[in-house]
Amino acid sequence: MSIIKRNTIQRQIILDALIKLDTHPSIEEIYAQIQAEHPSISKTTVYRNLRQLAEAGIIRRVSLPDGLERYDKRVHRHYHFRCRACDCIHDVEIAPLTAINDEVREKHGFQVDGHDVVFSGVCIACQDKQ
Repeated sequence: MSIIKRNTIQRQIILDALIKLDTHPSIEEIYAQIQAEHPSISKTTVYRNLRQLAEAGIIRRVSLPDGLERYDKRVHRHYHFRCRACDCIHDVEIAPLTAINDEVREKHGFQVDGHDVVFSGVCIACQDKQ
């Protein structure tokens, strides 16, 4: 985990955009939000700062199976659900599956630092539409 030595104005704008979106936005969605009010902030600055904030543990990067990265303002250990109908990401608050780390280590010898779980299916809102 890296340490961010100072909070720049741009970094605060990026954090504010993530909080304002109140979803699990992609880099592109965060960049679009920022561009509406701060067109001078480049996409490179957004990319770099999001990665630094995630590495420092201030925000959480959510890696999805299709390779798309989303960002989460909630950094505590939790899982995610991705709706295959509307593509929304929802938080899943269940007890951490810590035994799975031990099982992988015991069966395969890997040193497990953590894991991400993304459940998939159809969310309640999309079920109601069907």
